[in-house]
Amino acid sequence: MTTARLTIDARFPIGEVRRRLFGGFVEHLGRHVYDGIYEPTHPDADEQGFRRDVLELVRELGVSMIRYPGGNFVSGFRWEDSVGPREQRPRRLDLAWHSTETNEVGLHEFADWLDKAGSELMLAVNLGTRGTLEAIDLLEYSNLPGGTTLSQQRIDNGRQAPFDVRVWCLGNEMDGPWQLGHRSAEDYGKLAAQTAKGMRQLDPSIELVVCGSSGAQMPTFGEWERVVLTHTYDEVDMISCHAYYQEHDGDIDSFLASSVDTDRFIEAVVATADHVGAVRGSDKRIDISFDEWNIWYQTRFHDVDQLSGIDNWPVAPRLLEDVYSAVDAVVFGSLMISLLTHADRVASASLAQLVNVIAPIMTEPGGPAWRQTTFYPFSITSRLARGEALRVQVEAGTIETAKYGTVSAVDAVATHDAETGAAAVFLVHRGRHEPVDIAIDISGFGDVELVETHVLHDDDPSASNTLEQPDRVQPRPLEGAHIEGGILHVTLPPIAWAALALKRIG
Repeated sequence: MTTARLTIDARFPIGEVRRRLFGGFVEHLGRHVYDGIYEPTHPDADEQGFRRDVLELVRELGVSMIRYPGGNFVSGFRWEDSVGPREQRPRRLDLAWHSTETNEVGLHEFADWLDKAGSELMLAVNLGTRGTLEAIDLLEYSNLPGGTTLSQQRIDNGRQAPFDVRVWCLGNEMDGPWQLGHRSAEDYGKLAAQTAKGMRQLDPSIELVVCGSSGAQMPTFGEWERVVLTHTYDEVDMISCHAYYQEHDGDIDSFLASSVDTDRFIEAVVATADHVGAVRGSDKRIDISFDEWNIWYQTRFHDVDQLSGIDNWPVAPRLLEDVYSAVDAVVFGSLMISLLTHADRVASASLAQLVNVIAPIMTEPGGPAWRQTTFYPFSITSRLARGEALRVQVEAGTIETAKYGTVSAVDAVATHDAETGAAAVFLVHRGRHEPVDIAIDISGFGDVELVETHVLHDDDPSASNTLEQPDRVQPRPLEGAHIEGGILHVTLPPIAWAALALKRIG
């Protein structure tokens, strides 16, 4: 057995844990909307056709704000198609995912679903095939109380009060050659700045997210952020980050260390944003909206590639329906640790996506819904992480990885609510061969007691939850965890994620 020592002190905060850090993403892609959140013929559908079982799981997941309607989908989307009487809405081709969009679920229906789920709406505007005027029109339709043709149209369509959307994304992945309307950083930066100025003339209170690179591996990365922010720095609040991870060629050690890449990615974008601010002599700070992140086995499936041809445009095909393993869940939990570790600059994050499509929740048409392995690190972290994120000093052994070099075998972050005294510690053990005995100095919290523990591990790292075995992999209490003399003692098995909650005594 190896050992590790961690030190936590509430006097060394990183930043506030903003609830928007636990956001999600719903795109009109595959069975996400149709057969996912919406299935009017399902036995458990409500009066609007939404699956009650899915809503219960989304509420349990604890998703704060949900980005909508895309994603790649948004760059070909005409928002006007998604409002008004359903029987009059047009069927459109979705070029991004080679499918037919029926527009049966649109802006009003999705906002109603969010009300039921208890989540906030984050809207993306189409800056791929459309532009400034259409974005302003959508903002007016959504946020203006009344008195104009567009706001009255919303009222006539059944929504008297404005949607009052606070956060808006200025397009999606505009440096990606796959994106409709793909353009250079210079051209996108000018369009985004123009659109942001116009939207703020209508509603100065909104928060705006400008597109960063589609990923840190993009050849445009870094220079794209610099050029785009040079044009938009004064007009926007956040810049987006997108990152997906998977195991490549059996290199499980590098996969387990994926969050090292997330850390470097965030820090590089922050450095670039701060550089632009320094050059401009600005005291304004640009934060990060990490509005797409997940485990995604992009090399595993070819379902999208098989959708081709002028006469082949299915409705809600099965696309990107990854089945997640125990090791995927451990890596997923470590990515959440990275987001909390950068809580000072990550103002918002969106798990991509929520249902069926690379998702923590799966459904079967006419049948059950169930939790994937990745559901648990998200739901537990969302529930326990409160107050401020705290730096954790980690002294542990190391593992060697092909992609990221030498990395710590243990990673951790803590949170602390000064008002209630509640605290939480989130841990990941990347080692594959033996347990680790961890001593965590929590004396800085004062007199506290351990109130709940969770560990996610399976002796078979490839084990997953399926339609046939929906509860195969679940977290369990962490046996033997105890506090003695201000030290919290825990033992983690190989390839494990854990969460521990503490409360003040007295």
